[in-house]
Amino acid sequence: MHKAPNKKSNALIHETSPYLLQHAYNPVDWVSFSEAAFTRAKEENKLVLISIGYSACHWCHVMEHECFEDLEVATLMNKHFVNIKVDREERSDVDMLYMQAVQLMTGHGGWPLNCFVLPDGKPFYGGTYFNKQQWKNILQNLADIHANDPQKIQEYATELTNGVRQAELINTQNKNTAVFTKADLSKSVLKWKGRLDQKNGGPNKAPKFPMPSNYLFLLRYALLEKDEELMRHVQLTLDKMAFGGIYDQLRGGFARYSTDLIWKVPHFEKMLYDNAQLVSLYTEAFLVTKNELYKEVVYDTLNFIENEWYKSDGYFYSAFDADSEGEEGKYYVWNAADLEDLLHENYLLFSKYFQINESGYWEQGNYILMRSENLAAVLAEFDLSKTALEEKITVCKAALIQESKSRIKPGLDDKCITAWNALMCSAFAKAYLAFGDEKYKRIALSSIKFIEDYLTGKDGKLYRCFKNGQSKIDAFLDDYAFVIDAYIQCYLVSQDEKHLKSAAELCERSLVLFENPNAVFLFYTANTSEQLVARTSEISDNVIPASNSQMAINLFYLGKYFEKPDWITKSQKMLDAVTEEFTAYGAGYSHWGILGLHFNYPFKEVAIVGNNVDEKLHELYKQGLTNTILAPSSGESELPLIKNRYVKNQTLFYVCENNTCKIPVDSVDAVLEQLG
Repeated sequence: MHKAPNKKSNALIHETSPYLLQHAYNPVDWVSFSEAAFTRAKEENKLVLISIGYSACHWCHVMEHECFEDLEVATLMNKHFVNIKVDREERSDVDMLYMQAVQLMTGHGGWPLNCFVLPDGKPFYGGTYFNKQQWKNILQNLADIHANDPQKIQEYATELTNGVRQAELINTQNKNTAVFTKADLSKSVLKWKGRLDQKNGGPNKAPKFPMPSNYLFLLRYALLEKDEELMRHVQLTLDKMAFGGIYDQLRGGFARYSTDLIWKVPHFEKMLYDNAQLVSLYTEAFLVTKNELYKEVVYDTLNFIENEWYKSDGYFYSAFDADSEGEEGKYYVWNAADLEDLLHENYLLFSKYFQINESGYWEQGNYILMRSENLAAVLAEFDLSKTALEEKITVCKAALIQESKSRIKPGLDDKCITAWNALMCSAFAKAYLAFGDEKYKRIALSSIKFIEDYLTGKDGKLYRCFKNGQSKIDAFLDDYAFVIDAYIQCYLVSQDEKHLKSAAELCERSLVLFENPNAVFLFYTANTSEQLVARTSEISDNVIPASNSQMAINLFYLGKYFEKPDWITKSQKMLDAVTEEFTAYGAGYSHWGILGLHFNYPFKEVAIVGNNVDEKLHELYKQGLTNTILAPSSGESELPLIKNRYVKNQTLFYVCENNTCKIPVDSVDAVLEQLG
């Protein structure tokens, strides 16, 4: 392989994205996504390659080493193409559009995503990972067709772009008007149950992604339906993930997914958005089950976030790479000899507790730490109390963490993504409400302040990302959606209604900025932003819930807070439009399912008013209420749920449902009785 000397940089050297900077010394003449790149392609009569990835993507690195660092390959690319490198986390609009095109072409997608387009942006060919020989063949073949039969490419690009646009029309406009009912919920869950792994938790397939909104929906559905079988499955899944290799047993925090059925071998990258949502999920699961394991996961994961990804001025980094020193997982795995040297007389106990045996063995003499599920057997074998065991394991962990300091950490993606920061802001807020740790409140409020100070323009619009003092790229619908939710959570944490008003203002702005006049859903890109060859909407829920499902939930909550029936109606119409999809495949629409629970089961409003509100709010929040909205205030308020309800020297609860309120009460026990 002809490797380029890493001396001359390309245009990416001026970018802030760690992913783009990783490619700044490739011999490929990479440029970032811009109008200028397409103008150059027109002027030079070249095809355009749009190559999309992200900093923590293992196979993106592999393709870079095999292809983009190779002089022979780079020469071909530079001769025949204008080569655009895209960080999918910064330009999720570009990723969404060309991912859809590649999926239409090939039936599947993933990263790295490589899509060839015309100088007008219309796609005509693409795929994911290619090795060097495959890549060279594709480059040469496309260059030959462009030289000898350019009309063929033009025709296919037009056809494919029309296909993308048609898919958008089908997804957003040709919708039935069936009302989303309780029967749709039960029908979907019944199908879903057939796809669950009742032995290891999660879906009965590999790889296994920890899909937080799936388990949040199933947890709440199981509670409302008193479905004990489903509740057991949710707890099984959370237990198995917490005990498995997908969870960092030393430091806290989850890897992106497990490559196997038993949550053992992770794809070692860690993402902010996964950990934010999993903290929220485990927090709620703790409130419902009082399982101390879940509280431990929350505390350890938030400790990891604070130590590794939190900047004291209020923002969170995005990810850790899967690789360090060019090897996947090297930072996280251990061999038995090293463990024995480090732990001495505690080695045998540690090896039983973390399965340094056939169960935990991975490859090349290395073990992935997986916590033993049979704690009783470990306690009996070593004749220890639970407290004594925990003390010894804490000592062992400290020794390993100290040793880890001599290891090279995985690469850090230190950019700030607005939507992901909002998700983590909400996670800290919920953890504060559940556990009362003042540090969590401080971090949540510092996060929302950072979003206000650095990611919000003077005109009130949001930006997508921040790094090195620079905010850039117009925010997308997911940024607005999750920031609105973060404002709502920060209102609960602080009882400061300015956060709730900011949420409502941002919601008003979103309905205008992202409006699709021909559909009930909102577009992913703002109508004031740069327009791509097709405009898309994000409707199905993935690892991160769809921006439209989160916006529909926002409309529902804010409609309740501010007595805006038109927002609640809009939310209902959005939900109704996914009835068919949810019924067919609930796992792909689980965040919509959460909204479906709000509309189809009794939904309660609880106002808590008085100077002792914070203490009473915590006491009530810890009950793990489902299908309930909370409205706290320490004094007089114009908020419809609270107006005229303040009584001096008292803290009262007002429980309402369907515009009917019960008599005010002054204790949580009385509230629970009224809630039934």
